[in-house]
Amino acid sequence: MASGAPQNSSQMACDSEISGFLDALLQDFPAPLSLESPLPWKVPGTVLSQEEVEAELTELAMGFLGSRNAPPSFAAAVTHEAISRLLQTDLSEFKRLPEQEEEEEEEEEEKALMIFLDAKGLARSFFNWLWEVCSQWQKQVPLTTQAPQRQWLVSIHAIRNTRRKMEDRHVSLPAFNQLFGLSDSVHRAYFAVFDGHGGVDAARYASVHVHTNAAHQPELLTDPAAALREAFRRTDEMFLRKAKRERLQSGTTGVCALITGAALHVAWLGDSQVILVQQGQVVKLMEPHKPERQDEKARIEALGGFVSLMDCWRVNGTLAVSRAIGDVFQKPYVSGEADAASRELTGSEDYLLLACDGFFDVVPHHEVTGLVHGHLLRQKGSGMRVAEELVAVARDRGSHDNITVMVVFLRDPLELLEGGVQGAGDAQADVGSQDLSTGLSELEITVSQRS
Repeated sequence: MASGAPQNSSQMACDSEISGFLDALLQDFPAPLSLESPLPWKVPGTVLSQEEVEAELTELAMGFLGSRNAPPSFAAAVTHEAISRLLQTDLSEFKRLPEQEEEEEEEEEEKALMIFLDAKGLARSFFNWLWEVCSQWQKQVPLTTQAPQRQWLVSIHAIRNTRRKMEDRHVSLPAFNQLFGLSDSVHRAYFAVFDGHGGVDAARYASVHVHTNAAHQPELLTDPAAALREAFRRTDEMFLRKAKRERLQSGTTGVCALITGAALHVAWLGDSQVILVQQGQVVKLMEPHKPERQDEKARIEALGGFVSLMDCWRVNGTLAVSRAIGDVFQKPYVSGEADAASRELTGSEDYLLLACDGFFDVVPHHEVTGLVHGHLLRQKGSGMRVAEELVAVARDRGSHDNITVMVVFLRDPLELLEGGVQGAGDAQADVGSQDLSTGLSELEITVSQRS
């Protein structure tokens, strides 16, 4: 693979990894797909609305490239290039109507304004654009794809637990800039957890579309928190249209963190939560949306709904959260409007922890620091398996829900030990875990279950 500039050893190693990936990919796929060739990925449904195309195809590509161990930043860059080329073409050949037997009269006008495209045909065309970009980049990878990136240590663990289905979804996207072609000097990374209910459709949809919608908000560069709020609102709006077309009734809570340079921006709907730990102390970033909150109860009652205590506080006797994406039959009582907050980072922050209520219902905030510190002590500074241990703690304490935990280290875990940083609850951090030493020299993600 050709090089356009002198390189240090790490760049050469990266180039070698990319070169090996491209050689293997093009050996397995020596030519574009024909109309008879099987697709290398599962197509998301029969049709896509035009507003869904970019996010859904991006998800296909990132999953496919990730399964072949493509370097994450390279996978993001090549996906962005292929998507950009596809979207510049005339997509009218893929137009088709969604399969729907009975259309509500009031939805006819909305349906007429929307453009639907054949998902399978689009997916095939997109793969061929991806193949073309890879063929060109096999000769020389653009220098813009090799820009230095901050390296992250991210530990993720998710389990179905005793529930019949796994309805959680999560996103770890350190290569946010590369995926969306952002070329300014601000490093960006995005992390999110979505906790579905009534099915997985809403959680899956949010995990695919929220960050794409955020990336296209004009406020992203000037007011990232506002961009995240609008991304949640727009994703809810898009999913409600899909839910009406396809008779879907699911919903999802969600929490996300967008790190932009030296600033942290969080947004949330419902009771999934994110906390920040700084020098061993928990910093509260948000207040979850629960029906028993006085402001939420007042909002629901003002709309004509009610909040009642059953096994827990519920909206209209059904949902235990007062804000969510989806839940088409509970709108507007269950709001799709997210809250958001921003905070400057000083460099003294230890880590972020994002998790669903399956974790936070049994593990209070103040115990997190002790559990994490105890794990790091036992693992000699390795944080790679810390999420797995936190999930085990929640399960052992009686959580029957799906459990997803994501820990994003903002400093090297070894530094946290060397500084003697710890919080309350160390005595309870007694769950064993496999020793796996590591540092911040490379992106490390442990995903024990992805449905």
